Amino acid sequence: MMGHRRERPVGPDVWSTCRELIPQGSVYAFLAEHRDDLFPEEMFADLYAATDGRPSVPPQELACVLVLQALLHHSDPEAALALRCDLRWKAACGLGLQDRGFDPSLLVYFRQRLRRSGAPDRIFARVSQVAAAGGVLSGRTRRVLDSAVLDDAVATQDTITQLIAAMRRAARQVPGAARLIAEGCHAADYADPGKPAIAWDDAKARQELVSALVTDALTVVGAFETAAIAGELDDDAAQALALLALVAGQDVEPAEGSDGADGRWRIARKVATDRIISTVDVQARHVHKTVQHRQDGFKAHVVIEPDTGLFTGVRLTMATGAANHEAVIGVDLLAADPADASAPLAGPATFQVLGDTAYGTGDARAALLDAGHTVIIKPAPLHPAIAGGFTIDDFLVDEATGTATCPAGVTRRITRTRAVVFGIACRSCPLRDRCTTSEHGRILHLHPHDALLRQARHQWATEPGLKAVYQQHRPMVERSIAWLIGADGGARKLRYRGVDRNNLWRHLRAAALNLRRLINLGLTPVQGTWILQPATG
Repeated sequence: MMGHRRERPVGPDVWSTCRELIPQGSVYAFLAEHRDDLFPEEMFADLYAATDGRPSVPPQELACVLVLQALLHHSDPEAALALRCDLRWKAACGLGLQDRGFDPSLLVYFRQRLRRSGAPDRIFARVSQVAAAGGVLSGRTRRVLDSAVLDDAVATQDTITQLIAAMRRAARQVPGAARLIAEGCHAADYADPGKPAIAWDDAKARQELVSALVTDALTVVGAFETAAIAGELDDDAAQALALLALVAGQDVEPAEGSDGADGRWRIARKVATDRIISTVDVQARHVHKTVQHRQDGFKAHVVIEPDTGLFTGVRLTMATGAANHEAVIGVDLLAADPADASAPLAGPATFQVLGDTAYGTGDARAALLDAGHTVIIKPAPLHPAIAGGFTIDDFLVDEATGTATCPAGVTRRITRTRAVVFGIACRSCPLRDRCTTSEHGRILHLHPHDALLRQARHQWATEPGLKAVYQQHRPMVERSIAWLIGADGGARKLRYRGVDRNNLWRHLRAAALNLRRLINLGLTPVQGTWILQPATG
């Protein structure tokens, strides 16, 4: 059940006796004075039993520790040690000088309670509510969308390591699999997590090992596939079998001259779409933020008010997949961003939305415009089929008549699938050398929001005011992204496995950064409300 703050601290109260040692204007001093206003008890009531159970550490104390931990990017043992030995942490959390704090495992349990509750991001939401109550965002109707790639907490595994690990997991979790593997699967010693001892510089030996491992995996999957389809396996067993099937198929292909039926396989000379990179964290992915910069991990999506640098929306997702694209998540986050949370009856918020080319998809632009936003998003550059040749904007598209006309004046109808086929007309066209190299002639594939994309490119090229606003405010988001990943980049490395745990951690860090920024802006409680009192002198 919920614990309550002691009437008398263990030893002298640190804040009362050592106030002059705690930096004024710091997060420590703010929490020491206002933690009960910031994190009231009732905010965490749903996490605890109403009457039964042993009283826990007060949730306000745990919330303060989580905020400081996220702000400083401490591990659980580091945070527990700081609470025990650092006067600033003791003051912030309301502890006495001789209070020994608590075991680091309590932070694990508290985060788990938050994650499994109906409001896992309540600490971020509370800080956002305080910001709105203080009027920090009043009249600030500009938002910037951006994302950052965060490194995962696990080692990337090669194909052979993943196959062995997936087989070992199946042996542990699928009833009957251990016996089947021991009796009929001999590609490797599956009791040993390491790689088999073979001549690794021998290509034939490597291929034979891959073939044997894949054959063993398919044997296990085939033996229990019917039970899995019938729902006879529990969740852990079904997930282990599905992972084995996926790992056995994502990186391999039939060997040359084989269709796989003869058991000959090789590692594919390509990277599978949405490839699992580790059996330890099956949600981590390869991600290319740019063509040159490649990482393994997740994506942190953010919405930022550029003048204050405050995060108004945060979400961590897998790094691949259409549902996790920047434009999709950005639009979703923006829909939940109130311009003024203190005025809930004011209707949906409308913003001037800024973003780079990742957010300039036709679907995103249409959704933003339908919601009433002003869109200032840099359009993606067009690449002609031939260097220096014609782009799609050189073709005139008439949606009313359903036709498209090429630069040579040839008009063709737009098909049901939004294709325009010029075909035979290209054979004798004097502009062919600037248009296409295909023997079948030029074919256009028009986006469903082609007109919207054309308009965006035209406005960007002809309206200098758009670029001026973009160049003035868009770079400000880099300051907030730098805060998010830490001054030394240390917070770019995630501490947990999976989306849910890391998403909670990102929200805690964004809440801590927002709180620090609000304190710098002069946030303080006065007579039950929050106001800004900028420092004078």
